[in-house]
Amino acid sequence: MLVTGASGMLGAGVARRLAERGDRVTVLQRRPARLGLPEILADVADPAAVRSACEGQDAVVHLAAKVNVVGNWQAYERVNVGGTRAILDGCRATDVHRLVHVSSPSVAHSGASLIGAGAGPATPDSAGGPYARSKAIAELTALRGDGAGLAVVAIRPHLVWGPGDTQLVARIVERARSGRLPVVGSGAALVDSTYVDNAVDALVAALDRCEQAHGQALVVTNGEPRPIAELIGDLCAAAGAPRPTRRVPVPLARVAGTAVQSLWSLTDRLTPGERSLDPPITRFVVEQLSTAHWFDQRRTRAELCWSPRVSLDEGLERLHRWYADRP
Repeated sequence: MLVTGASGMLGAGVARRLAERGDRVTVLQRRPARLGLPEILADVADPAAVRSACEGQDAVVHLAAKVNVVGNWQAYERVNVGGTRAILDGCRATDVHRLVHVSSPSVAHSGASLIGAGAGPATPDSAGGPYARSKAIAELTALRGDGAGLAVVAIRPHLVWGPGDTQLVARIVERARSGRLPVVGSGAALVDSTYVDNAVDALVAALDRCEQAHGQALVVTNGEPRPIAELIGDLCAAAGAPRPTRRVPVPLARVAGTAVQSLWSLTDRLTPGERSLDPPITRFVVEQLSTAHWFDQRRTRAELCWSPRVSLDEGLERLHRWYADRP
């Protein structure tokens, strides 16, 4: 098995789980994952490196991606779209039979509330921001590769979090501790999320069920939607950070998000390069914080023969214990 993006929390979890059950696992990413597994340090958008990594593999789980909120479109296109094309070409050239492409629900979220929604088609033209747009193109590219000899399934884990998470939890906690985490609007919009162990289980199940579920995109969540203010507050409390209490009206937040995103885009053009920080707010973030997005999980669970084994409350307790051990 080849797992790309194993330096991230979810990719590392998938690689470990596959190795623990006895699969022969190789990981590919730009920086060391330090998992004690055979490792290839390479750019996923490098076709030659990817083809070499695919040699001798029978399956690939593709998680490597550029995941920031804003930034230069060319960087997203190169990694997310170009990387997916390189993976597909590598699979075809080396007789890989199964590909699990890890996507995002944002590929089908145009800003309106999603209430008990299914996966829905990826829509690059209406996706919010360069990340969602590039992931939408990447998902469509991956699924077009499904066919004789290569079974492809796209999995969209939603808001994955857990101990050691640097993408969602760490950013929420840092802003809460510095007093920069307001509640946008009423905070009552229902939002789904996914505890990391459940997302790992779902991706392993997708690998095992790839030939039965091929050609589809499936959203993965805990299936426990909660008001967004409650969920964020619970994550803060688990980490020992204050729950946010300051509220910002949605129209004001949209104006601020538009202004900040425009400024970030301007500075990207004037001083191109990778940023270490995301902007404090963007239009996409405002949409995520002020609209409902929860999903009907019946089709996903049936296709993957999977269901989450860690509830949100148990996950929050695990997160609390993790932070308590790291004062």
